[in-house]
Amino acid sequence: MENNKEKQKFSLAKRTKSFKYAGRGVCLHLQTTHNSWIQIFIFLCVVALGLFLGITKIEWLFVILASGLVFVSEAFNTAIEIDIDLTSPEFHPCAKNTKDVAAGAVLISSIIAAAVGLIIFVPYFL
Repeated sequence: MENNKEKQKFSLAKRTKSFKYAGRGVCLHLQTTHNSWIQIFIFLCVVALGLFLGITKIEWLFVILASGLVFVSEAFNTAIEIDIDLTSPEFHPCAKNTKDVAAGAVLISSIIAAAVGLIIFVPYFL
C-alpha cells in the first residue's frame, strides 16, 4: 500500500512556503543570537581583507566554507537551545550538558575557521 506522502504531487506553492519558513528561521536566528552578529562582522572583515589581498578562488572557497561552517553550527546551536528551553524549562544537568556540547560545536567550528584564516592570510603578510 502506498504511503500518503508518496501520493502527493510536487507543489510549487508548498516549496515556496518551505523557503518562507526557512527565511523566518534565519531571521529568528539573527534576532535571538547576538553571537551571529559578531560572526557576520568578522566575516565581513575577512571578505574585505580577502578583496584587499586578492586571494585566489581556491582560498575564497575555503574562506566561504569555513565561515559557513561557523554560521551553520551557530544556527544548530540556537535551535538546540530553543528546544531545550521548551522541553526543560527548569534546570537539569542533562539539559545543561546538551547546551554546552552544542556551544562546544560552535567553538570547534570557530577554531577551524580561524586556522583556515591563518593558513590563508598569514603568507600574504610574510
